[in-house]
Amino acid sequence: MVGQRHLVGPEGPLRRFVDARQLISMILWGPAGTGKTTLARILASSAGYETESISAVSSGVKELRDVLARARERRAQHDLRTVLFIDEVHRFNKSQQDLLLPATESGEIVLIGATTENPYFEVNAALMSRATLWRLNPLSGEELGELVTRGLALRGARADDEARAALIASADGDARALLTTLDTALVLARAEGDEAVITRHHVAQARDGRLYHQSEDTHYDQVSALIKSIRGSDPDAALYWLVTLLESGESPRFLARRLVILASEDVGLADPTGLVVAEAAARAVEFVGLPEARLNLAHATIYLALAPKSNSVTLALGAVTRAVREHGGASVPSDLRDAHYAGAATLGHGRGYRYPHDFPRAWVAQRYMPEELGDASFFEGRSEGRETSLVAQWRERTARATQDEPTPQVE
Repeated sequence: MVGQRHLVGPEGPLRRFVDARQLISMILWGPAGTGKTTLARILASSAGYETESISAVSSGVKELRDVLARARERRAQHDLRTVLFIDEVHRFNKSQQDLLLPATESGEIVLIGATTENPYFEVNAALMSRATLWRLNPLSGEELGELVTRGLALRGARADDEARAALIASADGDARALLTTLDTALVLARAEGDEAVITRHHVAQARDGRLYHQSEDTHYDQVSALIKSIRGSDPDAALYWLVTLLESGESPRFLARRLVILASEDVGLADPTGLVVAEAAARAVEFVGLPEARLNLAHATIYLALAPKSNSVTLALGAVTRAVREHGGASVPSDLRDAHYAGAATLGHGRGYRYPHDFPRAWVAQRYMPEELGDASFFEGRSEGRETSLVAQWRERTARATQDEPTPQVE
């Protein structure tokens, strides 16, 4: 298995399940092409289970009944357990679930479901409660390079360095997309001669010309230009670099991630809605896909370029990170400690804590910072956009609140 070392590496939890030859029901959640189906099959075969596969989209109750009957027979006659792999498990309907849940609970089958959707929103709660959840990540450049090497070896083909780099860059962590492009490029290469050597030109042809036309350095220069144009509040330049990157074959996911980061890094509290817009664009990229998602990316790019700018979040995060690393062992003040378990009161936990909602404007002066940090301050508000009013309200609230109010205790 290439990738997902956090799950299947030497210390990975799924590797340990296999070593113990004991699988539990689980849901594999991750983007397309990260190996969910492959991982399910490897887990089942390596742990000594038989595998049955159905699709939540196309399979009905009859197919599920047949699978469960075979699983029971296999267990009774050969003492073999069965993994039932369900692709697109978030589309499982109620009648299918009514059949599956008892079989999962009784151990007749081990369920492994795969989904690209957030299971907390899309998978039925009853199913979630009976399975563990594991997150799969897009493959890294190094992992995609290993796939290229294996794919070429299996196909008896070669690729030059530029072709390999183009295959990896165009895949955006998607192993299936990489292998599809590789196979298409190989057909094109073999059509030109007996010796199959894939070049950058073949990869570009395989992707209908949607490939970086620039060097790697130039590519990152253009990404930098996009970010700096938005930061500099130039919507025209920002849109130009966005479309340049898209026309060159840049991954829309990569661009969407950059916009989400920028929304907090450079717009921040000056316009908190910027993060909502950027995240919505990222969601649209997954939901709609190209070419229509270009509209969503352009929408977010122009909005963020026009928005007021503040880097107070970035500066505060940097300052507090340095402080945490310097005072990592700072103790929690006793009045802030958890006081909801037996014996906490005798330790003095929560004693003296003032519940802000019991005071005017829901604020009361009390210390929240560890004593070791003294009067340290990390956040410095800026007079930019919405941040101006947010900071003003905060300062006004703290200035008008007094310590002369009653100090009720909260148990």
